[in-house]
Amino acid sequence: MAFIKRLGFYLFGMSIGLVFLAMFFKKKSAETGVYFCYLPNCRTLKDIRSKPFYYSDEVQTMLANKRIDTLAIRYILTEGDVDFGSSDTKSANCKTYIVEGSYAKKELTLQVKNCKDKATIESIKPTMQ
Repeated sequence: MAFIKRLGFYLFGMSIGLVFLAMFFKKKSAETGVYFCYLPNCRTLKDIRSKPFYYSDEVQTMLANKRIDTLAIRYILTEGDVDFGSSDTKSANCKTYIVEGSYAKKELTLQVKNCKDKATIESIKPTMQ
């Protein structure tokens, strides 16, 4: 059998296997609610969400006045983008991250202080464009 023909069979079988493997992992992650984070943005946001949240006095006032709700904060901490250039990632105790995202057609910027045992939302501001 010619090499090209064998290579064709190999690639065809491998592509079918990859399709089944992708379907299997997608179903498994949907059932358990687990998804895989490999990029720094995803890993940082997942680490922040895994800790108990605390709010600064400024953010508590915003929540009490209904200028923002916790659903918006959770959504931005799930779908937002971490601005590593503006963030303080070198601190030993608590790192400060700037998370940008949009919710209900509003662009918001969150300043999150991420310590080992808690995450504190320091401020929430509209994003300047």
